Amino acid sequence: MRDVNSLAKRVDFAVFIDRDGTVVLDKHYLADPRGLEVIPTVPDGIKKLNDAKVPVIMITNQSGVARGKFDEATLELIHQRLFKILEDSGAIVNGLYYCPHMPDAGCDCRKPKPGLLMRAKKEHGFDLSKSYVVGDRMMDIEMAHSVGAIGMLVPEPGDQYHVDAEIEASKEMPDMRKATFEEAIDWILRDIKRKCSTK
Repeated sequence: MRDVNSLAKRVDFAVFIDRDGTVVLDKHYLADPRGLEVIPTVPDGIKKLNDAKVPVIMITNQSGVARGKFDEATLELIHQRLFKILEDSGAIVNGLYYCPHMPDAGCDCRKPKPGLLMRAKKEHGFDLSKSYVVGDRMMDIEMAHSVGAIGMLVPEPGDQYHVDAEIEASKEMPDMRKATFEEAIDWILRDIKRKCSTK
């Protein structure tokens, strides 16, 4: 992973990306690094953010740790392999934050709570109200809106969670919905350019 602080000195915002269902296919408590399957348009999308010098931070719930499905050492191996796969395609993730807790643990870091975003803000100085969150579930959108960020919805290929039903049940609406990760990144980069041109 590239140093976040060097990028944070250039811009005061970041693009936060979900892992399961957004970057890789959701395998339900993936415990074997060999089972990783990167969604096809993701490397090109991340590379576009890298080229624009925009920090890319992964934010993910990993309750499989608390459930005993895998330990944190295994999770580290999974992320090492994921980042190597992405780097082999020229795509760099600059930072990673994850919640290892059960849904009922009462922590502040499990999405849709914003604890992981707040940690990134504290460590790197990001202005979350200028940032973006890309995810496949409404919990990602709800987390984004809780800190004033823009929430981009990109349903997983096959949409196993039926996000239309999630939207209907939610008090929130995505700021934008795109069919692929790369399309979402293209929209974000256009939005960044538009905001810079109006300063």
